[in-house]
Amino acid sequence: MTDTVPELTLTRSCPFDPPDGAAELRERGPVARVRLFDGSTPWLVTGHAEARALLSDPRVSSDRGRPNFPMPIPLPPQTRPTNMTATLISNDPPVHTRLRRMVIPSFTVRKIAALKPKIERIVTERLDAMIAAGPPADLVADFALPVPSMVICELLGVPYADHAFFEEQSRRRLDADGNAIRNLLTYLHDLVQKKIDEPGEGLLDDLIAEQLAEGGLDHEELAAMGMVMLIAGHDTTANMISLGTMVLLGNPDQLAKVRDDEAAIGGAVEELLRYLTIAGTLGRVALEDIELGGQTIRAGEGVLVASAIADREQSDELDVANPMRHHLAFGFGIHQCLGQNLARAELEIAFTHLFRRIPTLRLAVPVEEVPRRPNALLSGVSELPVTW
Repeated sequence: MTDTVPELTLTRSCPFDPPDGAAELRERGPVARVRLFDGSTPWLVTGHAEARALLSDPRVSSDRGRPNFPMPIPLPPQTRPTNMTATLISNDPPVHTRLRRMVIPSFTVRKIAALKPKIERIVTERLDAMIAAGPPADLVADFALPVPSMVICELLGVPYADHAFFEEQSRRRLDADGNAIRNLLTYLHDLVQKKIDEPGEGLLDDLIAEQLAEGGLDHEELAAMGMVMLIAGHDTTANMISLGTMVLLGNPDQLAKVRDDEAAIGGAVEELLRYLTIAGTLGRVALEDIELGGQTIRAGEGVLVASAIADREQSDELDVANPMRHHLAFGFGIHQCLGQNLARAELEIAFTHLFRRIPTLRLAVPVEEVPRRPNALLSGVSELPVTW
């Protein structure tokens, strides 16, 4: 009976915490039914062990084109897989395996280590400019957003001069009219053509030379893949920098541990990733019957993994000195975030330099007055007024 199934909300009264109603959902067990906006009642996984088990299970599909694939909010038609056939996030093996194999060499630990001096330079330059302009500042516009935008442009070979356009389209990509997705696809399609005519340096250029020319990808697939990497490469990391800064400024004892021991920054980043888990849900469809958390998920039924809720199962407290690893901030299994090594490097460098260069950094407005992002799928703030 669906009248006893609670409705899923993605609203976060506090941007640091899981969606509202998380405690009640957790009390119903690690796997239970939930009702979505369209009246469907997929399974919701809130247990941490159960979430990792499901995300690594080959009996589930990430194909958004399958019947009953759970969408927690309405999405514009342009985000559906028929128009984004090369996206890494919505394909299953063997297609997913083939696509991931094309780009994974650019995101290895070794490759990202070689990129760190460039990340250091970008972070330093942005902080120099922010400090020179003097307080107050908007940490999102002046630091949290431009740093990952510049880094992903460097990696992909996208002109940073176009950043205002693609950042705006990224913010609007879930608008009902779907114009932002169309605009981004057109932009990447045109950029691919320019690079075909005038090759440069970057991952897109490598894919053109190694995959497009050899028939491994067609023009439309490469544009779609580039769009996904461009969005993912700056949006989530920008939110993590701004929200991580907010959390640490609101917890002086935790901030002191980060500032006083540079060697602890890696663990601190892992704990912030777990604590915030800004991408709250991951969708799947069962391909076979699956026993999980005392329930039977039938073949063809939709499942949502509540990552933000599951990552708080062990603790609702932030403790950067004792990070809880194996979090779900980057997902898990074959679809685990391709850019996780890059994100970790950016976060470690950004937080280290920010709090070392501006030790008196503080919020310029009460925390409740910081404007939130309207995107329910990704927790974040649109501005972060700070002073020092």
